[in-house]
Amino acid sequence: MTDAHKTAAETALRTTGGAPPDDVDKAPIPLLEPREGIPPVVATDEALAEVVAAFAAGTGPVAVDAERASGYRYGQRAYLVQIRREGAGTALVDPVGCPDLSALGEALSDTEWILHAATQDLPCLREIGMVPSRIFDTELAGRLAGFPRVGLGAMVESVLGYALEKGHSAVDWSTRPLPEPWLRYAALDVELLVDLRDALEKELDRQGKLEWAREEFDAIASAPPAPPRKDPWRRTSGMHKVRRRRQMAAVRELWNARDKVAQRRDVSPGKVLSDSAIIEASLALPAHVNALTALPGFGHRMGRRQLEQWQAAVDRAKALTEAELPQPGQPLQGPPPPRSWADKDPAAAARLSAARTAVSELAERLNMPQENLITPDTVRRVCWEPPGDRSEAAVAEALASYGARRWQIEQVTPLLSAALTDTPAKS
Repeated sequence: MTDAHKTAAETALRTTGGAPPDDVDKAPIPLLEPREGIPPVVATDEALAEVVAAFAAGTGPVAVDAERASGYRYGQRAYLVQIRREGAGTALVDPVGCPDLSALGEALSDTEWILHAATQDLPCLREIGMVPSRIFDTELAGRLAGFPRVGLGAMVESVLGYALEKGHSAVDWSTRPLPEPWLRYAALDVELLVDLRDALEKELDRQGKLEWAREEFDAIASAPPAPPRKDPWRRTSGMHKVRRRRQMAAVRELWNARDKVAQRRDVSPGKVLSDSAIIEASLALPAHVNALTALPGFGHRMGRRQLEQWQAAVDRAKALTEAELPQPGQPLQGPPPPRSWADKDPAAAARLSAARTAVSELAERLNMPQENLITPDTVRRVCWEPPGDRSEAAVAEALASYGARRWQIEQVTPLLSAALTDTPAKS
């Protein structure tokens, strides 16, 4: 980053919430080429060994990014990993040619990793052996610092004065060989992450939020992998139209059949059969293939064999006994939806209203999103089943049991304790 842009960035970060004033960087400089040019794609064990050695010898934190093929391939695996570190430059690693990157992960295990929206990339990085012990998430840092737009392009532009080209974010990264414009885009995504991290660290420190951010980063880095989602078929788009249990069974059978085909063919499930087609077939419960063909999503382009496998899924749902049909909705984990609180427990509804108002006002004073100050689910749980004595110590203990970080507990405990105390107890 040039001295001129360092000055512009510092000026921008001195303004409230980290947002630049109108006269700073009106025309951001397009970032068109990586500093050292586009690096060759690392796709062999020999080339990977050289990268591991170079990055182990580098200094400072390492910028990390990953590209997936969402919407094209099955799952969320990484198809390109980009890393950059002082003294090592930028490397573009192909996880298809080098599926085990554990040696690279181990070489960088004691190094701080800089990621943007870390929770999106960490699962696919973990699959190939790259697991950080410390991270700095520039997107989350931007949220805590009060930036109104926290996408990577927006952050680089407002903080550093450069414009990133984002035209290739949704391409099919499983394509081989990867086109040069895509590789340029991928290299540029980590080009300024270290600079962005340093500027955001200064801003968080200025606002008195740096320790808060570090707690958040540590929580992300130490979080275990998410468990498999229960009944993922219930998240089919348009599921709200499905009311009858047998129709729900049809959604389940069609979803599972589609998932098996998609996994076998390694393509996105939506390319096998759309969600809207699943819903149409489940609502209609067609009696035979010809009736299925007349439904939206099952047109002339679909072969007879495909149609028969979808009809077979519908037929399986129609053959189930009443006891085998899925139950409507899922068992509630935690409190009921807040819209029902006024009828179920007016006192709890009053507590929630008071708590939400207090949290909202504090979040505004701290210049950060409410959900980053404390998760809405945590607030709901504490208000639905508050601790017996409503003391700050008891509320703090309850917040900790729901996974709130220390800084969050310190900030919201007095507010929640007051909201719980000033409203009636649960009858």
